[in-house]
Amino acid sequence: MELPQVSNNNVAGYLNQAEIVQETAEQIMKDFGMFGVEITFSGDTSRAYDELHHQLIDQITLLLERNYDLLLSVLYQVDITEREIARAEQELPHYNNVEIIAHQIIVRDLKKVLLRRYFKEQDSASENSFDMLE
Repeated sequence: MELPQVSNNNVAGYLNQAEIVQETAEQIMKDFGMFGVEITFSGDTSRAYDELHHQLIDQITLLLERNYDLLLSVLYQVDITEREIARAEQELPHYNNVEIIAHQIIVRDLKKVLLRRYFKEQDSASENSFDMLE
């Protein structure tokens, strides 16, 4: 497995495996849940992006109106930078600002899932190589 290269334009290609979709949804729920913001996932992997994107848009809109500091805390937890948002604005001109932030959350949490899987596989391969040497 090669190191995954996730970008704003290739997210859909990674969201075609049920396990990856489920893990990404769980990561989003975990990141928001730490701050008392509920995100749910029906388990319908074919509609996962739309389902999560719409919920995130709703929650981000609410946080913008009611608790901007909490939104900043969530974005810090997820690890969304202003630079990533600015790049996404260029790459996704058909999205408004809230839609871009929601998209970036999905992209970032997808990256977390894929990197975790990549390094887990690397560790497993290293252990197997080490076992062969013994």
